[in-house]
Amino acid sequence: MKITATLLTLITLCLFLSCKEEAKQAIETPAITFKKEGELTIYKAKTDSIIASFDIEIAETDYETETGLMYRKSMKANHGMLFVFPDVALHSFYMKNTEIPLDIIYLTENLKIASFQENAIPFNESGLSSQVPIKYVLEINAGLAEKYLLEVKDSVVYKKL
Repeated sequence: MKITATLLTLITLCLFLSCKEEAKQAIETPAITFKKEGELTIYKAKTDSIIASFDIEIAETDYETETGLMYRKSMKANHGMLFVFPDVALHSFYMKNTEIPLDIIYLTENLKIASFQENAIPFNESGLSSQVPIKYVLEINAGLAEKYLLEVKDSVVYKKL
């Protein structure tokens, strides 16, 4: 009986000690830096004149399109990210873990602006729909769509490096 009580006490003590919460350590991740993978130019539909040019990163894989510009602290005014999807479809973006306010420009298969979401709010997890089927999305700093007076049907040309 004494052995059983001692054994139960030891088991209870082991269980109690194993429930001790580990001290949480901060995980440091290296800063994500811009990697120029292409160049993109936006043209005015009515005049075919150049509106703006950007150095771009290109997101094509599932991982790249899922993470996009998440965890970036800033982005230069002449930088952006072009998302290339395998099929034409409705797409919705959100700003989870995205620290930079963005203009999200939805592009047709023919690289014409179909719609856009201006001034997407950092960390907002509400869906921002393309509203129409699209194949590409360009993310640039918030306010640039207004600055360049972008309109539906303006066109984009890009090249990979």
